[in-house]
This record gives sequence, C-alpha cells and structure tokens, in this order.
Amino acid sequence: MVTKIVTAASTTSPSPTRITLLDVARGIALVAMAVYHFSWDLEYFGWMAPGTAVQGGWLIFARSIATSFLFLVGVSLVLAHAQGIRWRGFWVRFVQVAGAAALISAVTWFIPGGFIFFGILHAIALFSLIGLIFVAVPWSFAVATAVVIYGIWLGFTADLFAHPTLWWIGLATVPPRANDYVPLFPWLAPVLIGIAFAQLLQRFSLWQRIAQVNLPSIAQRPLSFLGRHSLVFYLVHQPILIGLVYLFTTFIAQPDYATNFVSQCEKSCSNTRGEQFCKAYCGCMIEEMSREEILTPFMSRSMSEDQNNLLLDMRDMCVANHE
Repeated sequence: MVTKIVTAASTTSPSPTRITLLDVARGIALVAMAVYHFSWDLEYFGWMAPGTAVQGGWLIFARSIATSFLFLVGVSLVLAHAQGIRWRGFWVRFVQVAGAAALISAVTWFIPGGFIFFGILHAIALFSLIGLIFVAVPWSFAVATAVVIYGIWLGFTADLFAHPTLWWIGLATVPPRANDYVPLFPWLAPVLIGIAFAQLLQRFSLWQRIAQVNLPSIAQRPLSFLGRHSLVFYLVHQPILIGLVYLFTTFIAQPDYATNFVSQCEKSCSNTRGEQFCKAYCGCMIEEMSREEILTPFMSRSMSEDQNNLLLDMRDMCVANHE
C-alpha cells in the first residue's frame, strides 16, 4: 500500500506526504525476502539439502518476513485512508496487487509442486479490503480481533476447511502443501496490529516527526527506491534469481546430489529409527537411485510417475533388507 500521511490541514482534499522511513522498512523486507527466495532456489536445484528452507532458522526467517510485510500493509492503510477512504487510489492499487497475484498463480500452475494459490499477494489484496473496516474504528478493536484470530488458529481446526475452496481460510486439520501459503488465519493478525500501531502513533501526532527522519543516503536511497516499487520488485526478483541459479547449475557446476541426499535422508530417518538402521537404509537408497539413474531427477524435482513408483519399490526393498 502507499506509504503516505495526510496532513491535518487538508482533511477534505488530502495532500499526502511520503514517509521515507516506511519505504526503507519495506525495502529491507524486500531484500530479506530475496535472500530467502534465493535459499529456496538453491534447495530446488540441489545446492542445499531438501527441506532446508522450510525448517529451523530459515522457517523463522520466512515467517518474520511475511509478518513484516503484512504489518506494513496495516500501517499503510491507516496513513492512506484515516481521513476518509480514498477509493480511487485504493481500487487502483487493489487491482494491481490482485492482478499480480493471479499472474503468479497462473505461472506457478505449470511448475511441479510449485503452485501458489494463496500467497502473500493474494493475502495483501484480501486483507486490505478487510482492513478498511478497522481503519475507521478504535485501535483497541483491531488488537482484540487480532488476538481472537490468533487464538482460533492455535486452538481450532476442522475437516470442513480441508476442501480446496476453503484453503484460503487456514483452518484445515492438515494444512495443504504449498509454496508461499499465507491464509486468513493467522496472517490477518499482523495487518490488524499494524493498523492499531499506526492509529496509536497518529493519536499522539508522532507521524509528522517520523516523516522528518532521514537515514544516511547510501542506505536510504536504494532501500526507499525498492520500497516505492515493491510490487515490481516482487514480480521480477524471483525469475531473475532462479534463472541465474539454473544457468550456473546447467553450464558451470553441479551440486553433490549424493551427499545432500544422504544427509537429509539420515536426518529424516533419525526421527523414527536408530542411527545404525538409518545409515544402512540411506546407503541402500543412494546406491539404488544412482544405479537406476533417478537421483538427479529426484533432487531436481522432475520425477516422472514411473520413476516415483520405482522409488517406492526401492524404499520398500531397502527397509526390508535392513530391518
């Protein structure tokens, strides 16, 4: 959303002033997002062990980035519409974001295992609409609703929400597997907290002071530029990054698929089996996969149906041989 503040002297015909500090904050979030997506690209092409980008510190990093984006959406809604909803500007931005979300869904439909049906842009479009309701009410209402949303997400799920048409709600008993999945529960909560935060700062007339804050130009200029063009950056950065990794992997060097596979296999196996079994089982799997020449397609996620069936047979055989 547009990071602007409406001056008190112009409530009927607002004359917005840009807040550079919020553009910088959005720019930092975009850089962090690109770093995370680059790690996902490295994993996709086998330079990192499978599952690395969705575990441990990387998972916390990803969720922190999404939280920051959605928090800033809430802040921006207040700054742009607190003196009255600027419908024309809102709908122009809404169409841009929703259109970009639809484009990402259309493109990723053709990527095996990569379909994005309700990602961060889908969420921003929907949550912006919902957020307009909270811009006109006291900040405490937004905070209370955020707490309720988070509480429901922690304590309630139902099979009803497992239907694909309801995945966007986020209350399925078993969450769907998807890249960039940002459902209503719990991700509306950061938007509402951002709305409440912006309303509190507005209540104490602090936005005028924040608008005057400037950082050293060497950091401020590139980051604020990214923040002002966040949607364009979001759309172009991943094709560029994944293209670079693809070119490097295809024409310069290839990762050590065998080492990566065994490392991840033993790590996953150790959750339910002993160390001795896991070493023997994973050694058997890597030997069979290399012999049948399916290690590379497995690591690059390009397995055919026949290869998947062959992999299942290998798994059963290796388990039986080493139990």
